[in-house]
Amino acid sequence: MCAERCCYQMTERKPIVVVGSINMDLVATADRIPVVGETVIGSDFQKHHGGKGANQAFAIARLEYPVELIACVGSDTFGEELQEGLRLAGVGISGVARVDGPSGVATIVVSSRGENSIVVTPGANALLYPDRIEEHVELIRSAAIVLAQLEIPIATVFRLAEICNREGVPFVLDPAPARELPPELLPLVTWFTPNESEAQFYISSLLKGGVDPEDTSTISRALMRTGIKNVILKRGEHGVTIATADGAIKSLPALSVSAVDSTAAGDSFNGALATVLAQGGSPIESARFAAAAAAISVTRRGAQSSMPTFAETQQMLEQAHA
Repeated sequence: MCAERCCYQMTERKPIVVVGSINMDLVATADRIPVVGETVIGSDFQKHHGGKGANQAFAIARLEYPVELIACVGSDTFGEELQEGLRLAGVGISGVARVDGPSGVATIVVSSRGENSIVVTPGANALLYPDRIEEHVELIRSAAIVLAQLEIPIATVFRLAEICNREGVPFVLDPAPARELPPELLPLVTWFTPNESEAQFYISSLLKGGVDPEDTSTISRALMRTGIKNVILKRGEHGVTIATADGAIKSLPALSVSAVDSTAAGDSFNGALATVLAQGGSPIESARFAAAAAAISVTRRGAQSSMPTFAETQQMLEQAHA
């Protein structure tokens, strides 16, 4: 593990560029979720910085790797706060635009039993149009790897994939939340990283009746028949499956931890995966490191507040393989 650590730190550090959403999460806790027309008294309220794009950029910054975010925030006070939070975390925000109107907001009600009801208002995230990507071609060209999700317009994701393909920059797509994707996008994806439910969504149109979620080989091959080059299935407590363009498929077991909150575990995984891939790590090394980062994140509450450092993740790996 020491050899891996030294190698990663000495490698040329081209930035990772993340393109995605920034949200303010407004979380109210009550004994139960109200029904239509009902008002209930809450027991707690918290405000968290979120959005898949911001979470994944934050995860990379926590691992002490250079990262730039291309995104939009609104002209409201949330926009100012969200930008400042990212800057303080070490995320490059030169690609974050302020636009007229509200920032993205997720309004969340959580019951005492852990159930939740969520309304996501995209706000400024919906204004991250393809022309904004064109403004940052030089930044994308300079990247070691580019990472995107699906809380922004699909047309923007597609244009980003085209630019990455043209410039020879690896493109990682975290296909969440699951949405219909244009078939011509998929061959432009270097790494496709769905969780189990997202994988089932995407193969439903390829295999009639779906497929056993435990049959990771069939799932991976079905996804790769669309033209996707490599697939990593995030399977939570069941581990990770890596399928690469050379036909190899390998599964890694999950690390044993006491989970308290799975919020943003997938974002922690993707940030860590991109961090090691960007430094020349093999798919297995990268997925193993990412799984350790995600395992740490589920032992802590919150999204960005749960993201581990490089040293913490390395220690988790060393303990797991001692």
